[in-house]
Parts: sequence; structure tokens; C-alpha cells
Amino acid sequence: MITPAPAAASAAAVHAEEPAWLELDQLTERLDLAVDRAMSEAGLWAPELAARAVRQAEGDPAEAAHLLRAHRAALPRLAVSAPVATSELRVVRRISSAFRNPPGGQILGRTVDYAGRLLDLLPEDEGRAHVIDESPAPADDGHLHHDPDHQHSADPSAVERVPGNVLAILREMGLVAPLPERPDDPEPYDITRRPARPGAPRSAWLQTMARGDTGSLVHLWWYGCDWRPDHEIPGELRHGALPVRIAHPHTGEPVTVAEVRVSEVESFYNVPSAAAQHHLGVGYGICFGHNERKSIAMAGLDLALVHYDATSELHHDVLLTLDGLDSTGYAQHLKLPHHVEYRSVLDRAEAAGQDANPPGETV
Repeated sequence: MITPAPAAASAAAVHAEEPAWLELDQLTERLDLAVDRAMSEAGLWAPELAARAVRQAEGDPAEAAHLLRAHRAALPRLAVSAPVATSELRVVRRISSAFRNPPGGQILGRTVDYAGRLLDLLPEDEGRAHVIDESPAPADDGHLHHDPDHQHSADPSAVERVPGNVLAILREMGLVAPLPERPDDPEPYDITRRPARPGAPRSAWLQTMARGDTGSLVHLWWYGCDWRPDHEIPGELRHGALPVRIAHPHTGEPVTVAEVRVSEVESFYNVPSAAAQHHLGVGYGICFGHNERKSIAMAGLDLALVHYDATSELHHDVLLTLDGLDSTGYAQHLKLPHHVEYRSVLDRAEAAGQDANPPGETV
């Protein structure tokens, strides 16, 4: 028998009388990674709507993404945004595993990478008081810092920088194939209009991975890429804000109407293919919000997909098995009534048993 502590019992009584209500700003500020993941897997940038979805789904990331994507399907398409180069990314975090001192420097930003994995056992009353007294306010660059000793520079460019791209450096060194003079730039494949199947272009598999389930994507990258003897190198990992521009309906000039936060990774590896020759292969990953694991896995899989033939099992797995809504939906439907189907399974099993053991025979 387990006897609850008096404090826990009293807290439960308080919650029973006054049900807790999570405000949207609590979710977007304190559970921002969960909100970002819901937006990424839903394919919709809407922080407040994603916070509502996380709250309604009781924290279940797959259900939150499902709610958000269902809402997205009901929204009209008012315009198509113009292409934006990620060289315009206003960086709040930027690291390179390939260069110790890349152009623009390393910008560690906000991360738990360098913190010990120790569970915070601070008493609830003290923790609540600590949050109230030292709650970080959003900075001008839109991000938060939980370190009360952190100071922002008076010069916003000290935080919101647009540093040089590592990929450009490698191209100058001749390690990466140069861009063609007239690159073939077909219209991107739209997976929201047409289902992506093996043989689809690179734009299709990049979109599929960008809104795929994070856990499934990381697993497939970790377990399914057995083509390389060692790992690829993330030459650059960046997190920041990208502008969203549309053409003005009267002037036709591009107008910035919003910004979205993205995580972007460019990974490099010596891909063993004739097309690569002596150049490094480049894998690319980008997704909504702050989700570095997903973008790293996406870049690694992009490298692998170029290496494998379009009819390979990896292409099939990426295009057809990474959508969290498909896999969780299949698991959910098994809880619905299947009485007729299961009855037929039992009937076939009974018939097979009777055929194997005709009447009058003893087993």
C-alpha cells in the first residue's frame, strides 16, 4: 500500500477544486520545443494555434500535429510566397562541426547541449517563485534566455547576424562541386496536392522529411543508412528567422508579411558514387521551429537518398513511412470495432483446423 504525502494530497485537493489551465504564452515560452515540433510535423507555422493543439492533445505530439494539420487542410490558400534564400536567415544559433572558427564565428545561442542531464528537484513553491522573479522576457530578436545573467548587446547585429555560409567556403576550396551556370530549377513537387511515390524528385522527399515524424526520421537515419562506414559531418547548423514574402496585389513588388523560425543543417560526406567524383556530397535539412535532431537526420538521409537508386527500399521508406499521421492513425484505428473482420479470421482458423483434422481422427 502506498500512502501519498500530505503535501501531494493537499496539492491534489487544490487541483480538484480549481482545475489548472495552461495559458498559451506558458506553452509557447516554456514548452516551445513541443510547440515547434507540432508545427513542423503539421506543416503549418502558427505558434498560437500549435499551442492550442498541444494543450488540447494533452501534450501528445502526434495528436497535436494531427489537430493542426486537420485545421490547415480547412484553410484557404490566399497566396504563394516567393522563394527565399537561406542566406537571409537571421541567426540566433549557429555552430559548425567542421570548422573551429567559421566566418561569423560560433553562436551557441540557447541550448541544453552543454547542461548536465540532472532532474530539477527544486520544490514547487520555490520553482514557481523563481520563475516569477526571473522569468525571461522575449528579446527583440524573438528568442528567450533563461539565464538571468545574460545581457543583450546594444547593437542588435551582435545577436541577429547573417554569417558567411560554410558551404560557400568549401566550394571555394574546390571540395564541393560548383553550382552550374544555368541550374535546372523545375517547379517544386507539392506533396500536399499529389502523393509522393518512389521516383519522385528531390523536392518531394525533402518536403516529406520536413513534416515527417521526428522519432521515425531519426530512427531511419540512424538505423537505415548502412551505406557509410562512418558518419557525415554537419558543416553548419543554424537556427533563426526567415522572412516570408508575397507579391503585392497592386504593385507586384515583394512584400515581407511574416517571419518563420527554422532549423537548417548542411552535412558533408564523401559519397561513393561516380557522379560525386572527387567532390564531397552535400545533404540538406530544414524544418519549422527549433528541432536540431530532425534537421540533422534529414540532412543525413538526403545524402543517402542521392546515393541510392530511386527504386531502393530507402526511398520507399522515406516517402511512404515517415508521416506520423499515417502510422499513428493506423494504430488508432485498431481500437475501433473490427467484429466482422475478426469473426472471419476465427472462422478461417476453425476451418483450417477441421481440414487438418477431419472428424473421426484423433490428434
